[in-house]
Amino acid sequence: MTSRQCHLESADSPVARRRTFVKAAAAGAVLAGPLAAALPARAATGAPAFLHGVASGDPLPDGVLLWTRVTPVPEAVPGSGLGPDTEVRWAVAGDKGFTDVVAEGSTTATAASDHTVKADVRGLRPATDYWFRFSAGGTDSPIARTRTAPAADAAVANLRFGVVSCANWEAGHFAAYRHLAARGDLDAWLHLGDYIYEYESGEFAARGKVVRPHVPAHEILGLADYRTRHATYKTDPDLRALHHSAPVIAIWDDHEFADNAWSGGAVNHTEGAEGTWTARVAAARQAYFEWMPVRTAVEGTTYRRLRFGKLADLSLLDLRSFRSQQAATGSGSVDDPDRTITGRAQLDWLKAGLKASNTTWRLVGNSVMIAPFVIGSLSADLLRPLAELLGLPREGLAINTDQWDGYTDDRRELLSHLRANAIRNTVFLTGDIHMAWANDVPVDAGTYPLSASAATEFVVTSVTSDNLDDFVKVPEGTVSAIAAPVIRAANRHVHWVDTDRHGYGVLDLTADRAQMDYYVLSDRTSPNATSAWTRSYRTRSGTQKIERAYDPV
Repeated sequence: MTSRQCHLESADSPVARRRTFVKAAAAGAVLAGPLAAALPARAATGAPAFLHGVASGDPLPDGVLLWTRVTPVPEAVPGSGLGPDTEVRWAVAGDKGFTDVVAEGSTTATAASDHTVKADVRGLRPATDYWFRFSAGGTDSPIARTRTAPAADAAVANLRFGVVSCANWEAGHFAAYRHLAARGDLDAWLHLGDYIYEYESGEFAARGKVVRPHVPAHEILGLADYRTRHATYKTDPDLRALHHSAPVIAIWDDHEFADNAWSGGAVNHTEGAEGTWTARVAAARQAYFEWMPVRTAVEGTTYRRLRFGKLADLSLLDLRSFRSQQAATGSGSVDDPDRTITGRAQLDWLKAGLKASNTTWRLVGNSVMIAPFVIGSLSADLLRPLAELLGLPREGLAINTDQWDGYTDDRRELLSHLRANAIRNTVFLTGDIHMAWANDVPVDAGTYPLSASAATEFVVTSVTSDNLDDFVKVPEGTVSAIAAPVIRAANRHVHWVDTDRHGYGVLDLTADRAQMDYYVLSDRTSPNATSAWTRSYRTRSGTQKIERAYDPV
């Protein structure tokens, strides 16, 4: 048995739809009853229980972050502020039977951290499967698998990651998580944002129909609300199964706060009637770091970097905390150099990390699409003078200014940096848009493909959140058949787009190529939905371009 080494990290670190109107609502008191009804049955004795499963995240070569939430007494429901301090022990073993315990320790779950706990375990072996569990008051948690990252200097033949985003509880069941968990071959899985949704019940459901109601039923505004909503999501058996199968690497997007969030507010926030944005963000951040196996990073945000041997590093972005307010659609202000999506410090950090990287692949966890998505695209020699004359965006009329399209100066600076420093094999991994895409990322979309591609991008669709066919309420596939050719004609760097289906991706890396296999669900509203492979795209090392692959890895 190796020596037991650990470092404990406190879990109480402070810190919908694309709608076009702002709703004013007052926050009601958190009701314990609805959440309690959603929880698994607890022991009649009232002994401590692990009702929200266990999880691990942010794998390092020598360690991983472990997480759980203990319910010490029945009335200590999430967000209630009730329940005694409770000692929680944890153990990590080299086998599922726990005959080879390699690390163990204890911490205290308190009402101040909503009875969530984290253990930042170190002293483990790189690129190794481990099993872990928690215990409290004679009760053991479920046993879960985790995996450490390869050593920084290790020659790694292969890496495989599940990739997901946009899982709205009310719009369906999380079968995508179940199918990823059943694979058993993931080094980790990436959640690219919208792990929870903030809406009141019924506001953003499956084609307007609530499959299962949110708890609390009102729009979440305060700390108790955000805690309760996170807890509700972690009662989902498929989400718990995925957390039990592999470590997660997560970033937030807007719905962890409110729709179309920016540094000073959100579309879905009314200052005054819904309190201050500062207070709401503080509550959302605190609940997120309590309930997610994520290490707090720079300035209490989620931007950070992980490394997986010599094969890949992964830069994870926070594109909500520092961004300027979104521009109006069609406004030339999207080109304003004073507007930012990253903030100066984060953009400099990203550029420096990409330049200094000595791995084969430079992955970027990116919550909103970076490749241009425009209409009215003209050749560069016509577009730029016309845009200047009319005050329009120089790269075409962007449809969604919540994406990098709304912050073109940051994008130009980043892509120019990649080209000027001959930085190869940068792959953006993206969520948010509820569609699947495979894109080149051109330096100049107006002249592409005669001009260069600086990077590539794989965008995964939503787990459950409405996409285009859902919004217009037509049969699945109808919109894609019409829209995809139009989108590709106006955006020649787009190799594929599926506007209509729900599912997930599996990213497979070797020294020669990065390949995304796209999977779709039979019915997001069914807990028994099946999964099927639909397409694969890859980028070969050194090309900075996408090509189709005709079989999944």
